[in-house]
Amino acid sequence: MAALTETTPQWKTTIIVSTSLQNHDTTRMLSAQRHRIRFSDSVESRAFIFPLSGTAFLLVDPQALPEHFEESGIIEMIKKFVQVHRNSFLLLYGPFNGKKELEILSEIQRRFFGRNLRILPVRNTAEAVKGMLTIAKATSKPHVDNIRDRMSLARAHVIESSPVWEMLRNTM
Repeated sequence: MAALTETTPQWKTTIIVSTSLQNHDTTRMLSAQRHRIRFSDSVESRAFIFPLSGTAFLLVDPQALPEHFEESGIIEMIKKFVQVHRNSFLLLYGPFNGKKELEILSEIQRRFFGRNLRILPVRNTAEAVKGMLTIAKATSKPHVDNIRDRMSLARAHVIESSPVWEMLRNTM
């Protein structure tokens, strides 16, 4: 008997991409996965925006920055990105085994601590795409509602079957 393979439909979404990334490997990989790519001059350079999930990603390659990266204007670009996008992520693209990459990561973390910027170090294009798609899918409207419902059911199950909760109910 042939093994049954359960196929789940692959998630597809529309992504607004900066025209500066038109020939980037990340954009080609997203297109190959059949996502709808819309290029725009009006979004920040090196940005990916997922409208259905309300997330935005800024792709920065620390290796392409000058020795004194403050002079490159990257901090100002990130500040503007964080101001514009409520749910923002910084994709730091590189191997992160060199001193320069770690210094840049440290400085960005220090400057944006406590803000709505989440930093996601990625080593290659596949990790960047996987990270963006995982976050965007988990925060998109139909999926976030499903996750919220499942978490609510799990919480109710824990409350019903937990001996600690049973003891607390008996003491009240």
